[in-house]
Amino acid sequence: MNTAFSLFITLTLFSTMLALGLTLRLEGLRPWLSRPGLPLRVLLGSCVLVPLLALLLLQSPWSWAISQPARYAIALMALCPSAPLALRKARKAGGDHQLACLVQVGAALAAIVTLPLVGLAFRQTFAVLGWEVHPLDVAAQVARVQVLPLLIGMGLRHWQPTLAERLEGPLDRIATVLLLVLVILVLLKAGPLLLSYVPSNLPAIALMALMAMASLALGGAMAGEQSSHRITTALVTSMRNPGLALLFASQHGGRLPGLKLGVLMYVLVTVILTIPLMRANRLERQ
Repeated sequence: MNTAFSLFITLTLFSTMLALGLTLRLEGLRPWLSRPGLPLRVLLGSCVLVPLLALLLLQSPWSWAISQPARYAIALMALCPSAPLALRKARKAGGDHQLACLVQVGAALAAIVTLPLVGLAFRQTFAVLGWEVHPLDVAAQVARVQVLPLLIGMGLRHWQPTLAERLEGPLDRIATVLLLVLVILVLLKAGPLLLSYVPSNLPAIALMALMAMASLALGGAMAGEQSSHRITTALVTSMRNPGLALLFASQHGGRLPGLKLGVLMYVLVTVILTIPLMRANRLERQ
């Protein structure tokens, strides 16, 4: 991944999270802070239970047919919570935008602690050397593309509401265009490789699909009966952070060809499996 492409990804994610931050209001978060049970359950599910589920599945007989790069890709994605685009998908699906923000930021901050600890459990279980996850690496990544732009947007909304109102629409359109361009570039760059990845990695793709469906079910089960909460918690729990996963793949997985393709395939599988859920939630709200 060249420097220009990496910078474009960072710019796209930063602008997307900034645009979302402009739509958030501090007063909308306060009710959740006074009754934190649901956000805390979702944090537990996203940061701890999903990685533990992956740990169990990767030790099952089903995983024996999976290549080592694919196993590492699944492990990395399971370890990395708080996908930068989960907030946007929750908003588009009619979820609780404020709840998604609270859990998103909470998971990003919690990952600074939980990711190295759960990663240690993975390394000891599979006797892996040289894959240390440093809290500072996690903190730098989540702060740069998630927490900082969200806080800037929320700050503008709180202290400069008139300016935030003027910026909200144009910035959202810019973020949408940048995301569309990013998707096209990724498809042009990795699409043929992903197609060639499928035939030789069907067991891995099946396990990725099982992980995504189990994560969606786990997140939805935590929310109770309210549909806006269910879709929010399901999306936030199931969607992992490919930026973090690719960071660690670059740092430690240079000798594992196909590792980054496995991360991208996990993202694609998760996105595909969330489409019916989002569509059903929109129909339910009509």
